[in-house]
Amino acid sequence: MFSIALYMYMHAKGYYAIGLYPVMLSFGAVYLEYLTENKRKWIFRVTMLAVQLALFIPLFRVAMPNKSPEQISANIEPYRKFGMLRWEDGKEHHLPQDFADMLGWRELAYKVDSVYNTLPDKKSILVLCDNYGEAGAINYYSINNLKAVSFNADYVNWFPLGMNIKHAILVKDSYDNDPEMKEERALCDTLYKSGSITNPDALESGTSIIVMKNIKVDVWPRILKEIKEKKTY
Repeated sequence: MFSIALYMYMHAKGYYAIGLYPVMLSFGAVYLEYLTENKRKWIFRVTMLAVQLALFIPLFRVAMPNKSPEQISANIEPYRKFGMLRWEDGKEHHLPQDFADMLGWRELAYKVDSVYNTLPDKKSILVLCDNYGEAGAINYYSINNLKAVSFNADYVNWFPLGMNIKHAILVKDSYDNDPEMKEERALCDTLYKSGSITNPDALESGTSIIVMKNIKVDVWPRILKEIKEKKTY
Protein backbone atom coordinates (compact mmCIF):
# COMPACT_ATOMS: atom_id res chain seq x y z
CA MET A 1 0.00 0.00 0.00
CA PHE A 2 2.86 2.36 0.80
CA SER A 3 4.58 1.67 -2.53
CA ILE A 4 1.40 2.13 -4.57
CA ALA A 5 0.53 5.30 -2.65
CA LEU A 6 4.04 6.62 -3.39
CA TYR A 7 3.64 5.81 -7.11
CA MET A 8 0.29 7.59 -7.19
CA TYR A 9 1.67 10.64 -5.39
CA MET A 10 4.63 10.85 -7.79
CA HIS A 11 2.39 10.24 -10.85
CA ALA A 12 4.35 7.14 -11.84
CA LYS A 13 3.33 4.97 -14.76
CA GLY A 14 0.91 2.20 -13.85
CA TYR A 15 3.22 -0.63 -14.81
CA TYR A 16 5.93 0.50 -12.39
CA ALA A 17 4.04 -1.43 -9.71
CA ILE A 18 4.08 -4.71 -11.65
CA GLY A 19 6.77 -6.14 -9.39
CA LEU A 20 4.35 -5.98 -6.45
CA TYR A 21 1.62 -8.05 -8.09
CA PRO A 22 3.14 -11.57 -7.91
CA VAL A 23 3.63 -11.20 -4.16
CA MET A 24 0.14 -9.81 -3.56
CA LEU A 25 -1.49 -12.43 -5.79
CA SER A 26 0.29 -15.42 -4.24
CA PHE A 27 0.01 -14.41 -0.59
CA GLY A 28 -3.45 -12.95 -1.09
CA ALA A 29 -4.77 -16.09 -2.76
CA VAL A 30 -3.50 -18.31 0.07
CA TYR A 31 -4.89 -15.96 2.72
CA LEU A 32 -8.30 -15.71 1.05
CA GLU A 33 -8.44 -19.49 0.78
CA TYR A 34 -7.69 -19.69 4.49
CA LEU A 35 -10.47 -17.22 5.31
CA THR A 36 -13.01 -19.08 3.22
CA GLU A 37 -11.99 -22.70 3.83
CA ASN A 38 -15.07 -23.34 5.97
CA LYS A 39 -17.71 -24.93 3.75
CA ARG A 40 -20.34 -22.61 5.16
CA LYS A 41 -18.39 -19.68 3.77
CA TRP A 42 -18.62 -20.81 0.14
CA ILE A 43 -20.76 -17.76 -0.50
CA PHE A 44 -17.71 -15.53 -0.03
CA ARG A 45 -15.80 -17.34 -2.77
CA VAL A 46 -18.70 -16.97 -5.16
CA THR A 47 -19.01 -13.30 -4.22
CA MET A 48 -15.31 -12.68 -4.79
CA LEU A 49 -15.53 -14.28 -8.22
CA ALA A 50 -18.59 -12.19 -9.08
CA VAL A 51 -16.82 -9.00 -7.98
CA GLN A 52 -13.81 -9.84 -10.16
CA LEU A 53 -16.02 -10.37 -13.19
CA ALA A 54 -17.99 -7.19 -12.49
CA LEU A 55 -14.77 -5.14 -12.32
CA PHE A 56 -13.21 -6.83 -15.32
CA ILE A 57 -16.00 -6.09 -17.79
CA PRO A 58 -15.71 -2.25 -17.72
CA LEU A 59 -11.91 -2.46 -17.54
CA PHE A 60 -11.85 -4.79 -20.54
CA ARG A 61 -13.67 -2.18 -22.62
CA VAL A 62 -11.18 0.60 -21.82
CA ALA A 63 -7.94 -0.62 -20.26
CA MET A 64 -7.18 -3.61 -22.49
CA PRO A 65 -5.47 -3.16 -25.89
CA ASN A 66 -8.28 -4.85 -27.79
CA LYS A 67 -9.22 -2.00 -30.14
CA SER A 68 -7.51 -0.47 -33.13
CA PRO A 69 -6.29 3.16 -33.06
CA GLU A 70 -9.18 4.07 -35.35
CA GLN A 71 -11.73 2.54 -32.98
CA ILE A 72 -10.27 4.35 -29.98
CA SER A 73 -10.15 7.69 -31.81
CA ALA A 74 -13.79 7.31 -32.84
CA ASN A 75 -14.91 6.85 -29.22
CA ILE A 76 -12.44 8.64 -26.97
CA GLU A 77 -14.79 9.83 -24.21
CA PRO A 78 -14.40 6.74 -21.98
CA TYR A 79 -10.62 7.11 -22.21
CA ARG A 80 -10.78 10.83 -21.46
CA LYS A 81 -13.04 10.13 -18.48
CA PHE A 82 -10.34 7.98 -16.87
CA GLY A 83 -7.55 10.43 -17.76
CA MET A 84 -5.91 7.96 -20.13
CA LEU A 85 -5.38 10.46 -22.95
CA ARG A 86 -3.03 12.73 -21.00
CA TRP A 87 0.59 11.98 -21.83
CA GLU A 88 3.84 12.83 -20.05
CA ASP A 89 3.94 16.13 -21.91
CA GLY A 90 0.82 17.20 -20.01
CA LYS A 91 -1.28 17.37 -23.17
CA GLU A 92 -4.26 15.31 -24.25
CA HIS A 93 -3.90 13.10 -27.33
CA HIS A 94 -6.25 10.85 -29.27
CA LEU A 95 -4.67 7.62 -27.96
CA PRO A 96 -3.50 6.47 -24.50
CA GLN A 97 0.27 6.90 -24.20
CA ASP A 98 0.99 3.25 -23.39
CA PHE A 99 -0.93 2.19 -26.51
CA ALA A 100 0.78 4.78 -28.72
CA ASP A 101 4.13 3.61 -27.36
CA MET A 102 3.44 0.13 -28.78
CA LEU A 103 3.06 1.44 -32.31
CA GLY A 104 5.86 1.93 -34.85
CA TRP A 105 8.15 -0.76 -33.48
CA ARG A 106 7.90 -3.13 -36.43
CA GLU A 107 8.20 -0.22 -38.82
CA LEU A 108 11.40 0.93 -37.12
CA ALA A 109 12.97 -2.54 -37.16
CA TYR A 110 12.02 -3.07 -40.81
CA LYS A 111 13.58 0.21 -41.90
CA VAL A 112 16.76 -0.37 -39.87
CA ASP A 113 17.02 -3.87 -41.37
CA SER A 114 16.57 -2.41 -44.85
CA VAL A 115 19.40 0.11 -44.54
CA TYR A 116 21.59 -2.45 -42.75
CA ASN A 117 21.31 -4.70 -45.81
CA THR A 118 22.72 -1.95 -48.03
CA LEU A 119 25.93 -1.51 -46.01
CA PRO A 120 29.16 -3.51 -46.40
CA ASP A 121 31.19 -4.98 -43.54
CA LYS A 122 28.18 -6.28 -41.62
CA LYS A 123 30.29 -7.19 -38.58
CA SER A 124 31.49 -3.59 -38.29
CA ILE A 125 28.08 -1.87 -38.09
CA LEU A 126 27.01 -0.36 -34.77
CA VAL A 127 23.28 0.25 -34.25
CA LEU A 128 22.95 2.98 -31.63
CA CYS A 129 19.56 4.21 -30.35
CA ASP A 130 18.55 7.20 -28.25
CA ASN A 131 16.50 5.10 -25.82
CA TYR A 132 15.98 1.54 -24.65
CA GLY A 133 12.55 1.27 -26.27
CA GLU A 134 13.98 1.78 -29.74
CA ALA A 135 16.85 -0.64 -29.09
CA GLY A 136 14.47 -3.25 -27.69
CA ALA A 137 12.12 -2.92 -30.66
CA ILE A 138 14.94 -3.45 -33.15
CA ASN A 139 16.43 -6.38 -31.25
CA TYR A 140 13.04 -8.08 -31.02
CA TYR A 141 11.66 -7.51 -34.51
CA SER A 142 14.86 -7.49 -36.59
CA ILE A 143 15.05 -10.32 -39.10
CA ASN A 144 18.82 -9.77 -39.30
CA ASN A 145 19.23 -10.55 -35.60
CA LEU A 146 20.61 -7.08 -34.94
CA LYS A 147 21.91 -6.19 -31.49
CA ALA A 148 21.13 -2.51 -31.08
CA VAL A 149 22.50 -0.67 -28.04
CA SER A 150 21.83 2.59 -26.27
CA PHE A 151 23.31 4.77 -23.56
CA ASN A 152 19.89 4.60 -21.94
CA ALA A 153 19.04 2.23 -19.05
CA ASP A 154 20.63 -1.26 -18.93
CA TYR A 155 21.65 -1.11 -22.57
CA VAL A 156 24.64 0.97 -21.51
CA ASN A 157 26.16 -2.32 -20.28
CA TRP A 158 25.75 -4.18 -23.58
CA PHE A 159 28.05 -2.36 -25.98
CA PRO A 160 30.23 -4.73 -28.07
CA LEU A 161 33.51 -3.51 -26.58
CA GLY A 162 36.44 -3.79 -28.95
CA MET A 163 34.30 -4.02 -32.06
CA ASN A 164 35.85 -2.45 -35.16
CA ILE A 165 33.24 0.19 -36.05
CA LYS A 166 33.27 1.21 -39.71
CA HIS A 167 29.63 2.26 -40.07
CA ALA A 168 26.84 3.22 -37.69
CA ILE A 169 23.08 3.34 -37.83
CA LEU A 170 21.74 5.94 -35.41
CA VAL A 171 18.11 6.02 -34.26
CA LYS A 172 17.45 9.59 -33.17
CA ASP A 173 14.40 10.97 -31.37
CA SER A 174 12.33 13.53 -33.26
CA TYR A 175 13.19 16.15 -30.61
CA ASP A 176 16.96 15.71 -31.01
CA ASN A 177 18.89 18.84 -29.97
CA ASP A 178 21.22 18.71 -32.98
CA PRO A 179 19.08 17.93 -36.05
CA GLU A 180 21.96 18.82 -38.40
CA MET A 181 24.26 16.38 -36.57
CA LYS A 182 27.36 18.52 -37.14
CA GLU A 183 29.49 16.54 -34.67
CA GLU A 184 28.64 13.15 -36.20
CA ARG A 185 29.01 14.47 -39.74
CA ALA A 186 32.66 15.35 -39.06
CA LEU A 187 33.43 11.77 -38.04
CA CYS A 188 32.55 10.01 -41.29
CA ASP A 189 32.74 10.30 -45.05
CA THR A 190 28.98 10.18 -45.57
CA LEU A 191 26.03 10.91 -43.32
CA TYR A 192 22.42 10.74 -44.44
CA LYS A 193 18.91 10.15 -43.22
CA SER A 194 17.57 6.85 -44.55
CA GLY A 195 14.06 7.03 -43.11
CA SER A 196 11.88 7.62 -40.07
CA ILE A 197 8.85 6.32 -38.20
CA THR A 198 5.93 7.63 -40.23
CA ASN A 199 3.00 6.08 -38.32
CA PRO A 200 1.15 9.19 -37.05
CA ASP A 201 -0.35 7.23 -34.15
CA ALA A 202 3.04 6.13 -32.80
CA LEU A 203 4.41 7.86 -29.71
CA GLU A 204 7.78 8.15 -31.46
CA SER A 205 6.43 9.28 -34.82
CA GLY A 206 9.19 11.23 -36.56
CA THR A 207 12.06 9.27 -34.99
CA SER A 208 14.85 9.31 -37.59
CA ILE A 209 17.24 6.65 -38.86
CA ILE A 210 20.64 8.18 -39.62
CA VAL A 211 23.48 6.38 -41.38
CA MET A 212 27.14 7.15 -40.75
CA LYS A 213 29.16 5.52 -43.52
CA ASN A 214 32.93 5.03 -43.53
CA ILE A 215 33.74 6.37 -40.07
CA LYS A 216 37.18 7.99 -40.23
CA VAL A 217 38.20 8.01 -36.57
CA ASP A 218 38.26 5.68 -33.60
CA VAL A 219 34.94 6.41 -31.89
CA TRP A 220 35.52 4.14 -28.92
CA PRO A 221 37.08 6.86 -26.68
CA ARG A 222 33.88 8.91 -27.13
CA ILE A 223 31.68 5.88 -26.50
CA LEU A 224 33.59 4.80 -23.38
CA LYS A 225 33.49 8.33 -22.01
CA GLU A 226 29.71 8.47 -22.51
CA ILE A 227 29.28 5.04 -20.88
CA LYS A 228 31.31 6.14 -17.87
CA GLU A 229 29.31 9.35 -17.50
CA LYS A 230 26.00 7.48 -17.73
CA LYS A 231 27.06 4.90 -15.16
CA THR A 232 28.38 7.59 -12.83
CA TYR A 233 25.14 9.54 -13.16
